[in-house]
Amino acid sequence: MTIISWIFLGLLAGAIAKFLLPGRDPGGFVGTTLIGIAGAFIGGWISARWLDHPISKDFYDGATWASAIGGSLVLLIAYRIFFGHSRD
Repeated sequence: MTIISWIFLGLLAGAIAKFLLPGRDPGGFVGTTLIGIAGAFIGGWISARWLDHPISKDFYDGATWASAIGGSLVLLIAYRIFFGHSRD
């Protein structure tokens, strides 16, 4: 997959992570989108590095999507833990 497809995958993964974890985010839509993109990269890297599942060249690979969404969820939860009270 190219860098553009990973960014697109990150946008979708961020939206899915936001849907799975509703609530008020400190960064709003833009922050959640950036977290989704970073989560896709981190999830793909973790999947390739430690879970012995190389990054697929196919955009529709389920494991690639699961790792991107999982990475986005982890980053979104961490972001809420560390910066969640800044908008109060």
